[in-house]
Amino acid sequence: MDIAQIFKNNQTWVSEKLGNDPDYFKNLANGQNPDILYIGCSDSRVTAEEVMGVKPGDVFVMRNISNMVSNLDLSAMSVIDYAVDVLKVKHIVICGHYGCGGVKAAMQSKDLGILNPWLRNIRDVYRLHRDELNGIADEEEKYKRLVELNVQEQCVNVIKTADVQIGVRQGRLTVHGWVMDMASGKLIDLKIDFEKVLEGIMEIYHLDKDELESK
Repeated sequence: MDIAQIFKNNQTWVSEKLGNDPDYFKNLANGQNPDILYIGCSDSRVTAEEVMGVKPGDVFVMRNISNMVSNLDLSAMSVIDYAVDVLKVKHIVICGHYGCGGVKAAMQSKDLGILNPWLRNIRDVYRLHRDELNGIADEEEKYKRLVELNVQEQCVNVIKTADVQIGVRQGRLTVHGWVMDMASGKLIDLKIDFEKVLEGIMEIYHLDKDELESK
């Protein structure tokens, strides 16, 4: 893509927006009040706003390779904290996509240099669900299922955080796991049964009720 063309495109976009609403950018500059925190993949084909059909200001977005939520990633933890405590979002969406290069790379026994520590998180997802995944003979179906299970485990990582536990306990926050089917463009709600998924492990991660109520 010609970089100069981007600035021409920007001028066209600005003119179109002002033509429809002279106060469009003035209103944007007044601040943001999104209801959704979207954590998605950095893949250039998956843009949050376009996929969901929403406007600037509607969604607070964080993207990285394979839509990961690592407890050691200060960027992710800061985004979640800001979205929940300051922006007061009502929904957190983890959205993966079929055809994810990061997930596919994690399925391969290759040395990928600096990517190794990041992809190890996805390999840990494989380890947690190895019986189910190894029972899938078709490699493409196994690949797609790992994409779904990775979304599920990242949702679990979100729910482990104190800010989210408080929001959920207070009934003002919901966590969702989605996948985009690149071949059709459709968003798929995985309808994860978090009560079942968290059964047996939440006692390890949950904050004391009195602690939650004091915040």
